[in-house]
Amino acid sequence: MSLMMCELPTKGPGAMQARQLADRIPMLETRRLVLRAPHIKDFRAYADIALSARGSHLGCTTRAEAWYDFSNMVAGWLLRGHGLWTVTSRQDGTLLGFVLLGFEPGDEEPELGFMLTEDAEGHGYAAEAAEAARAYGFEHMRLPSLVSYIDAGNDKSIALAERIGAFADGELAYAGDPAPSIVYRHPKPETA
Repeated sequence: MSLMMCELPTKGPGAMQARQLADRIPMLETRRLVLRAPHIKDFRAYADIALSARGSHLGCTTRAEAWYDFSNMVAGWLLRGHGLWTVTSRQDGTLLGFVLLGFEPGDEEPELGFMLTEDAEGHGYAAEAAEAARAYGFEHMRLPSLVSYIDAGNDKSIALAERIGAFADGELAYAGDPAPSIVYRHPKPETA
C-alpha cells in the first residue's frame, strides 16, 4: 500500500490550526471507549475498512474514493456541527473504528453510522459507541430525528441497529444504487 500525498500529516502553522479545530470537536467517553476527533493518521484504518468486503456498503472502490468519503465525514463538523468520531479503547488508545452523525447527499434525515475494524468486532464496542453518539445527537445537538441507512444484506449492522432499539421504518433509494437501503429509525429518548 502506498500512501497518497494527501494522507501525509501537515506541518507548521497548518498542523497547529488542524489541532485547534480538532480540539473543538466534542470528545465522548463511555465505560470502555473514547470517541474523539479524527486525525489524518486514522485514515489508514478507515481505508482498510472501506476497501474491504465488510465496508462494501460505503461504495468505495479505490483508496482515493475512501479518502473523499473520510474527508466528507470529517467535514461535517465544520459544515453541520456533527460528523465522524474515531472510536478508541479507553484502556490503551487502540483505534477500534468509527461512528458518525452525518448528513450525506441523498439522505432525508441525519444518520447514525458505525463501522469497526475487524479485530474490534464481537466485543460490544459498536453498540457502546453508537449509543453514545445517538445520545449526543438527541441531547446536545437536539436533532429532530436520527436514522441509520443500512443495506439489506448488511446483517451485522441490522442486528446492531435492532439491538440498540432502532426499528425498520421504510426504505431509501439512492441514485445509482442497485437496491434501496433500509431506514432504521432511532427512537428519541423520553424527556422528563
